[in-house]
Amino acid sequence: MEAFLDTLGAVALIALVVVGLVAGAIAGAVAGRNRLLYLILGVVGAVALPFVLAALGITVVAAGGLLVLLIVAAIGATLVLALVAALKKR
Repeated sequence: MEAFLDTLGAVALIALVVVGLVAGAIAGAVAGRNRLLYLILGVVGAVALPFVLAALGITVVAAGGLLVLLIVAAIGATLVLALVAALKKR
């Protein structure tokens, strides 16, 4: 986990936050309400999934470089936003 954090760095962390903000902004625009909630959830998903994968021992994220990290972040943000949208429809 420490090697992943060293590899991640500050620039990559900022990039994760930006990807989450973009995903949240798109989801907020589509939903038309609770834009701040979608922004926050997008950032949480984008930042959390790379850390979860690293904790599970999937090191391809850290070894794959910034592009792979950003793709994983986009997937994480999308998953969290889709989960919240599905739970809200209940």
